[in-house]
Amino acid sequence: MQVKMRLRITIFEVMDVQRFIEIDAGKRFGRPVLKGSRIAVADVLNWLANGMSVSEILDDFPELNEEQIRACLFFAADRESRFGVAS
Repeated sequence: MQVKMRLRITIFEVMDVQRFIEIDAGKRFGRPVLKGSRIAVADVLNWLANGMSVSEILDDFPELNEEQIRACLFFAADRESRFGVAS
């Protein structure tokens, strides 16, 4: 009998998100934020979901960079992959 191994690559293997995102109870009520700012990961995701381009976000928030925006996407994708599937 052959056993199939399932390979799961987590967010921390793809990108070191901890370089960009922190969770601190004293900032934004403990929501994940971009380090060195009070910009929540959810804010960035909402901007993208509502049609803002990466360049528009960077124009509005020059303290951000493209790698931080990608880190928000990786963070969200990893959280999504951890949700259970309803049966």
